[in-house]
Amino acid sequence: MSENQNLLAEQRRALILDEVRRRGGVRVNELTRRLGVSDMTVRRDLDALARQGVLEKVHGGAVPVVEASTHEPGFEAKSGLEPTAKEEIARAAAELVAPGAAIALSGGTTTYALAHRLVDVPDLTVVTNSVRVADVFHAAQRTSGARQAAATVVLTGGVRTPSDSLVGPVADQAIAALHFDVLFLGVHGISAEAGLSTPNLAEAETNRRLVQSARRVVVVADHTKWGVVGLSSFAALDRVDTLVTDAGLPDEAHAEIAEHVRVVVAGVAEQPEQPEQPEQPEQDD
Repeated sequence: MSENQNLLAEQRRALILDEVRRRGGVRVNELTRRLGVSDMTVRRDLDALARQGVLEKVHGGAVPVVEASTHEPGFEAKSGLEPTAKEEIARAAAELVAPGAAIALSGGTTTYALAHRLVDVPDLTVVTNSVRVADVFHAAQRTSGARQAAATVVLTGGVRTPSDSLVGPVADQAIAALHFDVLFLGVHGISAEAGLSTPNLAEAETNRRLVQSARRVVVVADHTKWGVVGLSSFAALDRVDTLVTDAGLPDEAHAEIAEHVRVVVAGVAEQPEQPEQPEQPEQDD
């Protein structure tokens, strides 16, 4: 059987993972027929996905990994999942940011990708509880020197999580005293019933404070987050204004989410939304 050159390894693995999650397991021979590749290629893909911890190899195929609702992968582990989707989502989300806005970026690998897209947007005020996100802006300033109109970054204090977010009472108190135009929020899981959730109780409370302090909430999450439920919910779907996701989101999930939230599919043309404009101070007569 000839190799299907139209699919990159990352695309094949995304299709395999979707099939495993949708059907509860797949066999190697089924995947070779569907993808038009050899047994050897499929087995290499399964090995790679198993190393990432997103599925479990069994004799003749693979099954999903059943994670505890308290399981929280580290930043590096999450960075290897859906990198192309995260870059597309970051590109689409960056178009929603206007110069001079006050924005917040939560912790997460997708908001980290977004931060790289925002370093050249002038006059931003960036509130974040992510050490990684803050490092992106600080590194850009060190590389280019003292730039006029460079972003002002406010990094909350707090206790560091496995995903390099700062959470807890110190972070919560700092966020509660602030107000920003738009929050870009990475999430562990999204579902119609549980809304937005995370396996970390302290992070749930910090995310709750971020949502409360934002005029608008934009969730940035790839399609694999749909249907995932962490230990603690921190916001209902109707508290979200926009979901920026990728084309891998199933049609039925898209329809269900769209009942509550505006859905932007990265890489798919649509009527562009006007960037968020910062509020202008009132002028005295």
